[in-house]
Amino acid sequence: MRIGKLLLGTLFIGLLVSSCYSEVVIEDDFIVESPVNTALVLEAYDLWYVDINATKGNGEVPYLQRAFTISFDRGIVYANNNMVGLGKTGNGLGIDVGSYATLNGIVEIDHDVDGLWLLDVYAINNNTLELFDSRSNTSYVLRGYYKTNFDYDMVFYDNIHYFLQEYEAWEKTFTSEVGAVNDFDEENHLQFFSDESFRSSVDATGIPLANLVWDYEGNFEVFDVADDASLKTLTLDYDFLGNDYFELYVINDSTIELYHVASETVYEFKGRGYIQYLKTGKTTGKKRSKVKNSIMNVSRQRKM
Repeated sequence: MRIGKLLLGTLFIGLLVSSCYSEVVIEDDFIVESPVNTALVLEAYDLWYVDINATKGNGEVPYLQRAFTISFDRGIVYANNNMVGLGKTGNGLGIDVGSYATLNGIVEIDHDVDGLWLLDVYAINNNTLELFDSRSNTSYVLRGYYKTNFDYDMVFYDNIHYFLQEYEAWEKTFTSEVGAVNDFDEENHLQFFSDESFRSSVDATGIPLANLVWDYEGNFEVFDVADDASLKTLTLDYDFLGNDYFELYVINDSTIELYHVASETVYEFKGRGYIQYLKTGKTTGKKRSKVKNSIMNVSRQRKM
C-alpha cells in the first residue's frame, strides 16, 4: 500500500538541509534519502502518537498495535503501552522495547519480543509519518509531538476504553453529600472488560480484590458528546435492571469521577490492581483497535 506521499519528502526539509549533505535520488514520486536523514526525521520529535484509527490494512505490527506512543532515541525504541504513567514512565518516553537502525527511507526495528521488522517511512506532512509494513500491507500513522506540547488529556479521553481496563477494579472513595438517594449509592466497586461488559460489587471498600463478590453485571458504553471534546458520557446497562447514566471525568491516571445526572451525585473511584502492559509476559495480549464512539447530543450537566 502507498498513501502516495513523498518518502521523507518535505518533512523537516530545513532540518535535513542544515544538518548534513546527502545525495537525493528522485525515483517517480519518491525521494530516497540517506540513512542519516531517515534517523533525523524519526528523532525530530520526542513522541510519536500512534493514531490507531488512521491505520490502513488488514494485518498488524504487534508492538505498534499495543502502543499509544513510540519514540526513537539514539538507537533505542521506547513505547508507552499504558495510559497509567503516561508522561512519567521513562521520563515520558515509556519503556525500552527494542532497538532500531535506518536504511534508505526504511527503519529496521528489532523488537525485544516481536523480532525484526523493516518498515518503510513516508512523510504525510510536517509532523506526521506513515510507517508501512510490506509483509502485512499495513500502514500506521504517527503524529509527532514534543513532550512540552503533548496533549495528555486528549490521549486519555480519546482512549478512555483502555484506561478503564488498566485496573483490575475501581473502588469508590468518595460520594458527594449533594444528590438524591439512588441505587448506585450502594455499589462500591466497578470492573471493566475489553468486550464492553462490566461487573459491580456492593462489598465494602478495602476488601482484597480476590475476595470481592460481583453482584451485578451488564454492558457499558462510552459516548462522545457533540461540540464538547473534553466530555465523555458513560452508560451502565445492567442485565434486567435498567441502566445508569453518568458524565465521566478523568482526574488523574488513577482516579475518575462519575457524575450521576439523574440524582446529581458525584462519585470518585480510584483504580486498584494496576495492569502494566510490558514487552514480555501474558499482558502483551492487549492490543488497541479502531474505536468510533457513538455521539450524544447532550449538554454538560455538572456544575464545575
